This record gives sequence, structure tokens and C-alpha cells, in this order.
Amino acid sequence: MSTSQLSRSLGIRLVVVVVIGNIIGSGVYKKVAPMAAELHSSGWVLICWLLGGLITLFGALSNAEVAGLLADTGGEYAYYKKIYNKFFAFIFGWSLFAVIQTAGISSLAYVFAQSFNSIFSFPPLLSSLADVSIGGVFFPFADFNVKLTAIILIVLLTWLNTRGIKTGAGVSSGILILVFGGIFLIIAAGFSSSQADITQAFSLATTDDKPVTVSAVFTAMLAAFWGYQGWASIGYVGGEIKDPKRNIPRGIAIGVFIIIALYMLVSATYLSLLSIPALEQGYTNGNQIAAIEAVRSFWGNNGALFISVLILVTTLGCTNATILASSRPYFAMAREGMFFKKVSTLNNAHAPANSLLYQSVWASVLVLSGTFDQLTDMIIFAVFIYYGATTLGVFILRKKMPHAPRPYKVWGYPVIPAIVIVFCVVLVFNTLFTRPREAGIGIVLMLTGVPMYYWFKKNNKQEAEDE
Repeated sequence: MSTSQLSRSLGIRLVVVVVIGNIIGSGVYKKVAPMAAELHSSGWVLICWLLGGLITLFGALSNAEVAGLLADTGGEYAYYKKIYNKFFAFIFGWSLFAVIQTAGISSLAYVFAQSFNSIFSFPPLLSSLADVSIGGVFFPFADFNVKLTAIILIVLLTWLNTRGIKTGAGVSSGILILVFGGIFLIIAAGFSSSQADITQAFSLATTDDKPVTVSAVFTAMLAAFWGYQGWASIGYVGGEIKDPKRNIPRGIAIGVFIIIALYMLVSATYLSLLSIPALEQGYTNGNQIAAIEAVRSFWGNNGALFISVLILVTTLGCTNATILASSRPYFAMAREGMFFKKVSTLNNAHAPANSLLYQSVWASVLVLSGTFDQLTDMIIFAVFIYYGATTLGVFILRKKMPHAPRPYKVWGYPVIPAIVIVFCVVLVFNTLFTRPREAGIGIVLMLTGVPMYYWFKKNNKQEAEDE
């Protein structure tokens, strides 16, 4: 049995849960080390977290004006049809499927699997095939025991979300309570421990005695933005939110404010416990989870086990929230004949089960394709192209629809949205030069949407003629 309409069942509390649940994942634990390796200064790491948070907040407030005006299932896919055209909207939706959301699911599931393996230590699988590569770039069978665990998680959470959106959001609510409790325990215990040196966290001195460059700041912020990535996903479930024009802007603002405060506190905790040379060495050696070493410094091996379990729970929650929200744009596209036809149906729990299935298959393929940091840099490069496009939409809609009722207007217009657009442009071009491989892969995957657009359009025309 299937139904044709999504159910509006999310109030403001669950909207905030979905916003935070889509943001708080692996970045809060893993990304301090690569930022330290790029900047060589603890104070500059905190500055980048704060800058990333402010730009994210400015972008979120700009997005909130657009979302309040045009709220619908599909998020930016629905917005772009009215701001730009159907072609650009499709390329965005295809980019979500090809790289942005599915690679996000893969990255989170991969970190979950790493933590799971560190606790239970599964034996190696297919180790004889570890050196098999595709073009010397992708090694699908390297760390296959970890990758298989990640794929199993994706499959299980996909099944869970076929039971309906309230089930998925309810799971996220319970997990977030555990995550916040664990993180605040780390902050309190870390700052109060004898090993903590709070002044160390705010030092602007660099370990290489060289000034921090603008390019280094933008490169380090690729890591910071992975920590903040996910807030826009609430727009994808706009058709399932009560009073979406009011609750989406409120939910985005509340959720992002909470995350900025949390990230600044927990990052300062890590940096007061671990020196920059120690973080740089950990990153070079491949041990990139600063949180584990920070907690180990005052709780020993039991602390390392505690943080491993907390990472497990956090990435479980964020993977679940991302799977829940990400499947909705493909459903919206398929309803218009611009995605695979089977994706346009709902099951008897009002869930887009086929959309969830297609998403899980491609996310599982991406798990096999690369490492965590490669995937996240690729995602941030791609997503900031569209963050800039959405923010530009604030200006376009003010001109095209000047008298339309706006439940929320972005604070600081036109300065705030202009800052976001300039920042997006600089970050995208900086990434092209500093991370050309990740940017190149992201571009290729997004551009596969061009022939797919004309293929779906041709099929639609053929079906219309047949009728």
C-alpha cells in the first residue's frame, strides 16, 4: 500500500532537533587536528571555528528568509525553480544525490565504523585486495572491515527511516540528549582538570614562526565548515513541518546558535589540553581524533573508551538525521518526472521508501571510494556553490517578489547576505587551488547532472506523447 501525500507532523521542537541532528556529527571530534596542521596556532583554530560559525549563521539567516517565503519539500530544489530555473534546480538536486548529501552520509557512517572498530576490533577483511585501485585514486577494499560496517549502518538506518519521519526524528531526539550530556561532561571535566591550560587555547603564536595566511585560513575553514554542515537540510522536509514558513526560520536560527556556542566551548577544551605540536603529530600519523587524546589526557584509557562510545553515538545520530532529510529532494524531483520514477512513491508510513533505497545504494558505493577527509573537502567545495546561490536568491526575490509576505527578513540586509556571497566565491576558488583533486571530483560528479537532465526531460516528453 502507498500514499500520495507527506504528513505535516513536525513542530518547532522536532525542527530544532532535525537542524542540530544534521549538524552535530564527526566534525566536533575530528576536525581540530587538520585545522591545527594547517594553521599551526591554537588561537587561530578558534578564530576559524568562530568565523565559520558566523558565516554559517549569516548564511542560515539568509536561507531562512528564502525558506520562509518559499517553504516546500525539497529545500533549495523547490526554491531554485522560482529563483532561477528548472535546469539549475535539477543540477542542485542531482548534486545532492551525486555528492553532497550521499557523501555526507558516507563520511559520517565511516567515522561511526572507525569508532566501532576501535572498540570491538574486527579482524581485517579482504586484506589481499587492499592494494587494488581504480586509477590509482580509489582503493575500495582498503580497510574493508571498517567500510563494510559503515555500509551495514547505512542499510539499517535506511530501513528505520522507512517507518516514517516521526520515528526517525524521535530516534534523533533521544540520541541528541545523550550526545549533549556527553559533550558537556567533557567540557566540564576538561576545563577543571589539572592538565588544562586555558591560556594555551587562545595563543596566536605559530609553531613555525610564520604568519598565518588568508589562504591557510580558508583551507582550514573547509574543516570547520564540515563541522557546521547540515543546517540547510531542514528545508528538504518542508512539506512535513507544521507552519513551515514560521518554524523553518526559527528552527534554523535556534539550532545554529546552539551549535556555535557548543563548538567554541568544546574546541577550547581540546586546545587547552593538547598542544599544537601534539595535534600536528597526531594528524601526520593518521590519528586525527583530537577528542580521544584530549580526554585520554585526564581520564586515561577509560576516557578514551568513553569518547569512542560518544563518537559512536553522535555519528549514529547525525547519520540517521542526514538519511532522514536527504531523501526528500529526490522524492520532490521524481514527482515532477525529473528523477527515477519509482522514487516518486510513498509507503503506508508516508515515507519515500524508494528514495531512501536509491540513496543508500549510492552512499554505500561512496563509502568504498575514499577517505573521510577527501569526502568532506569535496562536500564543502560543492555545497558552498549552492549556499552562495541561495543567498543571492535573497536579492533576486526582493526584486521579483517585493510585496510578497515574508515571515522573516534577514537581519543586516543587504550587508549580511553580500558578505556570505563574497565568502562563498573566495572559498570555492581557494579550494580549486589548494585542494584541486577533491574540487575536481566534486565538479565531475555535479556535471553528470547535465546529461541526466536532458535524459529525464526527454523521457517526460515521450511519456506525455504516449498518453
